[in-house]
Formats: sequence, C-alpha cells, structure tokens
Amino acid sequence: MDVDRTRVLAYRIAAHGLHRDTERGADLRVLDLGIQDAGASSPRVAMAARLPGGADLDDPALGTVWTFRGAPHVVRRAEVAGMAARLWPRSDADAIARLSGAGVVFKKAGIPGLTAFTAGAEAMRAVVDREKTRGEVSTEVTARLPAEYSYDCRTCQATHVYGSLFQLVGLAAGVEVHGQSRPTTLSPLPGRHRVPKKTAGAGPLITAYLQLHGPAGKAEAAAFLETIRAEAAAMWPDGLSEVTVDGRTAYLPEDALAALRDAPDPRLVRLLPPFDPLLQARDRDLLVPDAGRRKELWRPIGNPGAVLADGEIVGAWRTKATARKITITVTPFQRLIKTVTAAIEAEAEHVARARGVADAVVGFA
Repeated sequence: MDVDRTRVLAYRIAAHGLHRDTERGADLRVLDLGIQDAGASSPRVAMAARLPGGADLDDPALGTVWTFRGAPHVVRRAEVAGMAARLWPRSDADAIARLSGAGVVFKKAGIPGLTAFTAGAEAMRAVVDREKTRGEVSTEVTARLPAEYSYDCRTCQATHVYGSLFQLVGLAAGVEVHGQSRPTTLSPLPGRHRVPKKTAGAGPLITAYLQLHGPAGKAEAAAFLETIRAEAAAMWPDGLSEVTVDGRTAYLPEDALAALRDAPDPRLVRLLPPFDPLLQARDRDLLVPDAGRRKELWRPIGNPGAVLADGEIVGAWRTKATARKITITVTPFQRLIKTVTAAIEAEAEHVARARGVADAVVGFA
C-alpha cells in the first residue's frame, strides 16, 4: 500500500479514539500502551478528548505505574503483569540503553545491565511493602544497593539511587504510583507479580505501537521503547505489512490495513494535553512538518498541549487554574476560522470538567 501523510494522520486519529466513538474509558485502544501522566490532570484531559461522557479515570480497572521510559502511565490493572514481563530488557545491551546516562555509569563499573535491573527491582519490591512516600522508598532502596548504584545529589545534599533505574524497575517490582498525592506515594499493587526472570518479548508492545502510531519503522519503535534499533529488530513481531508513506518504507499490522484505507476524514477539534498519546509518536516530523513548530510543542521542559483541528495540529495551548475556573491561552500556528475557534471554546469545557472546575475561559495569543 502506498499512502500519504494525510491518510496516515486520519488513520491515527481514528485509532486513538479521537472521534469519541468509545463509551468506556478502559476500552480505549490507547490504553494498550497507557496514557502518560504529565501532571495537571493530563490523563483525565486525554480521556475527555476521547470519551463522549468525559473523563473516566476513576474506573477501578485502571491504575498508574511507571512504564515506558520510566514515566508514569495510566494502564489497565489486569495487564500490568504482562506489560512488566514484556518491558523487561531482552539483553544487557538493551538494559544499558534504557538506563540512558546511568547505563554508561553501570557499564564503566562493570555491572551488566540486567544485573542492575534485577537488583533494583528486587530492592524496590522488598521496600514497598505498604504505602510510602517516594522519598522514603528512594532512601531505603539506596541503602539496600551497592554504592555503584547511587550518586551524590548536590541539590539536596544526599545520596540517591540513579533516578532512571529507580523508575524503570517500578513496573517489574509491582509498584503503583499515586502522583495525585503530595508528596507522591508508592504502594504495592494488589496481588502483585514477581520480578521477571527474563523478558516475555516486546513484540506485542511493538504491534500496539504500530496499531496506534503506524505505519512506522523500526527506528521509531526503538525510540519509543528507548532502546537501540538492533534490539527492536530482534523483537520485531510477525503479521506486519509493508506500507510506503510519502516514499518512506514503514510497517502496519495486516489487520489494520483496511482501517488505514478507510479511515474517516478527521473533521473534529480536540485540545490534547502535554504528552497526549497522539503526541507520543516518534516520527514527529510527520505529525508536525515545520521544525519551528515542533520546537514549540516538544520542549526539554514544560511542553504545552496541542490543538488538533481537521487532521492537523494547528496550535499550542496552556492553562492557568484557580479553584473555580481555568484560563486557556491558545497560540495558533496559522489563522483559525471561526468554526474552529468556536469548537476550541466548546472543547475547553471538556478540559474544565476533566480538571474538576466549573468554567473555562479561552484566549488567543
């Protein structure tokens, strides 16, 4: 199949449930990979963009755990054990890649990546035997591990286990994250699984990535998993079809080809929060071709939300909140027609309800 960027975006918008054709939050396909929690009720806002009835985050079928790249994600509780086994590193090289800067330290110290993962996960599982603050857990985990697993933090004048290891092993340790509390607390998942001995294979997760963010290639899947391309290639699933996107070779699950071909025109407007699932695709140049606009949306710190209108990201938005209302400031990337600005104002009410306030005020920069 040979398709263009417009067709791909129409497919992704439909696959992400942004037509609001799913009734129950736990049934959203984006939960196959989870919804990243970036604060400010971002998972609720992401679900409000997809559900006709608004956010459904209080469903007991859902919980928050550290998953991809060590970031907190809302996922289906029933799938946590399977996800932990699939996200367990395939090899020492895979583990070192996922640990990023800390991986270099472990490698220089002669500590194999899988050894670091296992020691960290076992320590955290032992420490989190009841609900504790993140600081308490960090202190106790640091004390349980060899000195090579920690560093001296100048900011708080203390010694900490490396943050990337700490959060990457939380899933394997069966730890739930309560980010809405201050400070953040951690607790053992009910009936939690044991620390994996080996990976169950990330193939199903790659398939889920391609279902949501495809057609895409091995480089994008590797970047999403935060591993090297050779590891993604070794875990590459079966059942994929080759698709050409504006001259580039990409892949899509065979059972999604009809959905790609027949995706409805995305005549809709949505306010997507920072780190919304749609924005997690690693081919950002396809989502937003203009490099300057990409820099506005994906920043080192403090991403804004994105305005989606008729199949394109047409602006960024930020909020200021009080107890009774939120003020949304939209920075358009282009001149917006009146029907779009009116739809943005309507969507702002969805954002307000998701964040638990009564009213929303919209301004355009």
